[in-house]
Amino acid sequence: MRALVISGGGSKGAFAGGVAQYLIEEKGHEYDLLIGTSTGSLLVSHLGLKNVEKIKNVYTNVNQHAIFNRRPFTIKKKKGVETIGINHFNVLRNLLRGSKTFGESHHLKKLIQKTLSESEFDILKASQKDVVVTVSNLSLNQVEYKSINDFTYDEFCEWIWISCNYTPFMTLVKKDGCEYADGGLGSMVPIEEAIKRGATTVDAIILQTEVTAFNRMPSINAFSLLTNMFAFMLDRIESQNVRIGKFVANNQNAIINFYYTPTVLTTNSLVFDKEKMTKWWQSGFEFAKYKNQETSPLEIETETKPE
Repeated sequence: MRALVISGGGSKGAFAGGVAQYLIEEKGHEYDLLIGTSTGSLLVSHLGLKNVEKIKNVYTNVNQHAIFNRRPFTIKKKKGVETIGINHFNVLRNLLRGSKTFGESHHLKKLIQKTLSESEFDILKASQKDVVVTVSNLSLNQVEYKSINDFTYDEFCEWIWISCNYTPFMTLVKKDGCEYADGGLGSMVPIEEAIKRGATTVDAIILQTEVTAFNRMPSINAFSLLTNMFAFMLDRIESQNVRIGKFVANNQNAIINFYYTPTVLTTNSLVFDKEKMTKWWQSGFEFAKYKNQETSPLEIETETKPE
């Protein structure tokens, strides 16, 4: 049983799309299970349908307005690096409305429903593939995995949206009496879950360099401090997920093929730049091609022993 796992990473998801395109179209991999976290959850349904060009078009044309109906930050360049500033008007307006977050991302929910049609959902649900998205249940303090097989079209689209909601910058969703947020807050790389569901071979796309290769810019305001803090915590969660995944794979005799980003794509994955994301998609495709030419499938980062 082969699984595709795609980590969280905001705008860096374009790179994951390029890698997945190569694996599906050029290598001919057939996936029985596809699991995504955050930006990965946006990709997995379309990849399960092999609608690569469709989702590529979305990722290479998306902008801030397509994600946020109330964007809580401004984007400025300082010394060639994009930094986040506070959009005081939008933040204040949101808080006065009684919102628990600085911004709102309802446009993203509409984009998901516009991109994944109900007929496509029915085709995917009727197939033998299992598509799963990761969400964080803040009320019960646990990570939950939502399978397409358990929900209606509207419900599953909402779970995809919830998986992407990077609070406190995006919408906090109350559902079934619980508060839900971005799946990456609990599981950035759900390799363990893929193996628990029966995967014997896992292609894991991790939207981070394998070794830390940069120093973050100093925090210039409360928002940049928050993004730096969250990035630090998510990096630690990601590292832990990989360690656990390797350990579980070693005990279950499963193979993991890791695809890390070869270079630092961005230090702020909340910034959605069409030109950059187009380049990242192509670089993901070329990187997967290079990696598979250089090594045989069984040699691609298949070490599964715990570090």
